[in-house]
Amino acid sequence: MKILITGIAGFIGHATAKKLATNNSRYRIVGIDNLNDYYDVALKQARLSDLDNLTNVQFIQMDLSDRESIANLFTIEKFDAVIHLAAQAGVRYSIDNPHAYVDSNLVGHVNILEGCRQNNVKHLMYASSSSVYGENTKVPFAVADRVDEPISLYAATKKANELMTYTYSHLYNLPATGLRFFTVYGPWGRPDMALFKFTKAIINGTPIDVYNQGNMERDFTYIDDIVESITHLFTLPPVSDGDNTPHAVYNIGNGSPVALMSFVKAIEKATGKSAICRYLPMQAGDVPRTWADTEALFTKIGYQPQVEVNVGVKKFVDWYCHFYKIN
Repeated sequence: MKILITGIAGFIGHATAKKLATNNSRYRIVGIDNLNDYYDVALKQARLSDLDNLTNVQFIQMDLSDRESIANLFTIEKFDAVIHLAAQAGVRYSIDNPHAYVDSNLVGHVNILEGCRQNNVKHLMYASSSSVYGENTKVPFAVADRVDEPISLYAATKKANELMTYTYSHLYNLPATGLRFFTVYGPWGRPDMALFKFTKAIINGTPIDVYNQGNMERDFTYIDDIVESITHLFTLPPVSDGDNTPHAVYNIGNGSPVALMSFVKAIEKATGKSAICRYLPMQAGDVPRTWADTEALFTKIGYQPQVEVNVGVKKFVDWYCHFYKIN
């Protein structure tokens, strides 16, 4: 079975490729990534190096927005399934650099949809985001909730991805599964995320920026729980019975929000150092709380995210100190 994983040098892409390739030798994985410099390219290359010993994983450097190259890749490889995780990430960065989001998240997504349509892909899985819920006040956030008022361009592109994919599923009977990820964290994580930034600053004794005066909650979801959810859903493509469009969307979250300051305390405990907090107002495009309703996910796959925040944070800090050679 041949699988395309986009964003294979990314946080979730690397972990997903490693899990699938290690656990099932009949999978052949082709991974693409443009290795852009949104954050440290050396970390992306280190993730790729971590996959080097897996003989059933192949890496190709390629940009999603390169329509001809993507089309040729699909034509040559004839993928059975696609796990589309590549995107320009970051809520705050979308305010400063909107065109990067249009090129990767909109143009790139359509290129993947076209590749799937033209080559009879049996299952497309794609990354959406909890950001689509915007300032929804009803909690926990459920997939059936209205998500028509995104408050960042990043969130708008992710909602657009869901809409475009539904259309392709409806028109071309393309089985597709959307994944609304909730604040993913853990080893090999992104340097622009709170856990990475806070850990680095606390170890170095420099201040951390705490937005909304610390009055924030996030449904932090450990990377292993994310990957378990992906790999379970991978084998269960939506099915059309002639009336229903074969498209489904799931919240991929822990289902248990954690106060930001409790998260900071977990990092302090793991590092053995105290945080120097610089309290700031809420940033544009950000939200005070996220909370995933994961009932539909559990009903579908019988799996509930399991890693508690203190455990997950400790695993990240251990990885961080090992990776950056900090005693």
